Amino acid sequence: MHRRNLIRAALALLVLGFPLAGSAADSWLQWGGPNRDFTTDSTDLADSWAPAGPPELWRRALGEGYSAILVEDGVLYTHYRITDQEIVVALDAASGETSWEYTYSAPAEGWTFERGAGPHSTPSLSGGRLFAVGSTGMLHCLSSSDGAVLWSHDLMEDYDASFRHRGYSSSPIVHDGAVLLPVGGEGRMVIAFRQTDGSVLWQAGDDDNSYSSPTLIELEGRAQLVVFGANEIAGLDPATGNLLWSHPHATRGAFNISTPLWSADDGLLFFSSAYDGGGRVLQLTAKGATIETEELWFSNQVRIHFGTAIRIGDAVYASSGDFGPAPLTAVDLPTGEILWRDRAFAKSSVIYGDGKLIVLDEDGALGLVKVDREGLEVLSRAQVFDSLAWTVPTLVGSTLYLRNREEMVALDLGTEGERE
Repeated sequence: MHRRNLIRAALALLVLGFPLAGSAADSWLQWGGPNRDFTTDSTDLADSWAPAGPPELWRRALGEGYSAILVEDGVLYTHYRITDQEIVVALDAASGETSWEYTYSAPAEGWTFERGAGPHSTPSLSGGRLFAVGSTGMLHCLSSSDGAVLWSHDLMEDYDASFRHRGYSSSPIVHDGAVLLPVGGEGRMVIAFRQTDGSVLWQAGDDDNSYSSPTLIELEGRAQLVVFGANEIAGLDPATGNLLWSHPHATRGAFNISTPLWSADDGLLFFSSAYDGGGRVLQLTAKGATIETEELWFSNQVRIHFGTAIRIGDAVYASSGDFGPAPLTAVDLPTGEILWRDRAFAKSSVIYGDGKLIVLDEDGALGLVKVDREGLEVLSRAQVFDSLAWTVPTLVGSTLYLRNREEMVALDLGTEGERE
């Protein structure tokens, strides 16, 4: 990067009050952000952008992959591929320059990457360790400070993980000293690895793995690991792996990809798939030591492919569709009623902050959007990429980090930008 651009990026960060290291506002440590639900506590975001788009802090080349971007203490982390090698990378958040890289062999032979080679999974950060899984099932625990390998496993060779021909895609989740990963197969739907040395703490469940990432929820003070498998969705005790409940959800080709969306306020669990899977809401209720499930609705008109879903009030907002049009859609969560559809953007991933949706569609258009049960209002939009953009954005403070399969960019979404 040219010295002039570095100076501009540094000055912009100072002017915008870039968050101090260690504050809650400057972290995005896992898939889905602070709460694994793609929402943030960011405030003071601009309500509009200049016609050219929000100010660009920096832009750099990056290889193939769909892995999202993590942020901790002014450092970014992600995962990408060049030919038959996969690379875990740490970058300086202010400049985008590489701090360290760890490279390993990941031959594409035997895998079907017609939708693009991975890595597909997003790493997780915990206690100075970075847990990253590549598209061929290589799990690495790296030192987040320098990329040194602390331990590793080959999920395919070591644990006979269920083969997903488009590549391993589930993002790890860290909890109470463990790394929880869907692996797939009888007795190993999920494996819990000890964070410090990679030893197996437990393995449980019988469903094959899907492309979805698990999430942690809490119901009346009891933690549950929710796993969207190949044929069912299930709740497990994260400490032991004991099955708490399960519910069938079949799709064509076992393509469950999106992440379930939970609300502790009313005990509703929303999940959805493309490939003829449709959308469902379960009501989870604790009855002593038992968790009861009731399906409130099913609709084949609610089909989330790879994207994210955001709940605001009693509505869920997501891009719904298979391989044709996939308009942004509002769904009444308790009933499944379609409130509206809007084709302002192509198939999209969305995150939520400061009362606004930030939309990145697969054609590379970035949007700032207000939504409610009545409809959608586009506040601003800009073309940020010229090729396929399937990676969900990361928002830390007022800085938005984006990538596609060729490059990565940092944008300033703060209020200073709307005065330009």
